[in-house]
Amino acid sequence: MSDIFEQDIDLENEDLSSLEDDNVIEENEGDFVFPEVLYKLRLAYSCEGIYATVPGKMKLNFGDCVIIPTRYGLDLAKNLGRCKSPVGIKPSDIVEVARIATKEDLKKAEDLVQKEKDAFVTFKEKVAYHHLDMKLISVHFLVGEQKALFFFSSDNRVDFRELVKDLVSVFKMRIELRQIGVRDESRITGGLGVCGRPYCCHSVSDRLRPVSIRMAKDQNLSLNSMKISGQCGRLLCCLSYEYDWYSEARKSLPNEGVRLFYDGTNFRVTEINPITSMIKMSGEDGRLLEVNAKRFYKDGGHWKIR
Repeated sequence: MSDIFEQDIDLENEDLSSLEDDNVIEENEGDFVFPEVLYKLRLAYSCEGIYATVPGKMKLNFGDCVIIPTRYGLDLAKNLGRCKSPVGIKPSDIVEVARIATKEDLKKAEDLVQKEKDAFVTFKEKVAYHHLDMKLISVHFLVGEQKALFFFSSDNRVDFRELVKDLVSVFKMRIELRQIGVRDESRITGGLGVCGRPYCCHSVSDRLRPVSIRMAKDQNLSLNSMKISGQCGRLLCCLSYEYDWYSEARKSLPNEGVRLFYDGTNFRVTEINPITSMIKMSGEDGRLLEVNAKRFYKDGGHWKIR
């Protein structure tokens, strides 16, 4: 594998647009003032983070389990603690805790784990019977109500109406099938990335922010699909949450290609490294210099060196 990462691909014939997410427009929460008491919760089955408030004078301790409304219905979530500075969320992302989970809720959640394993096998048998092109990713039974969720992936649209009828007859409850994308699949299943650490989407950044090729370019990364894409086949999640830092750091640095006069010679900025704060320049006299970014300043709209 190391040999693959050391070799660059012919970028002239490589289409990197397929690595990008379809929607790279992010919504802004504007002037919304977040509640003073805000908790960060997590759904165990999907590793999805949810922000929540509590009714009345209810107080939650770290690790408490609660019942909350989710997009699929009432379900069990675990409290990760207070959130004082929420980032990248909208007012519509915040829910209110319905109640603190009881012993009966926790016992039910334990019992449903085995039921989910059995349902996984049943689902695959039914899919084979109906000759459907579906890859089952995960099964989850809601704790707060009688409902089963089946998450699957497929390269095509699937007509699963007959499959749902069969599943309803077996489990005697509401059934919901959700076709998910490759990023959601990685977030749910987890695994190790090219860095040797758990997937960012599974263990660090559960909110799947859109990632674009520009983020890789602005971080001076090689536009080699083998280096900037994860096991899901899309751009690495870490490009997204590191991009903000690079964007802010570059505001105080000259761009590549900027020309300036220094030590009696015209120089051209050839490389910028925001992490080390070092800038490389090539001079018309053949000299190659590496200068600390702190020595650069703007005077009358032109970059100069102290």
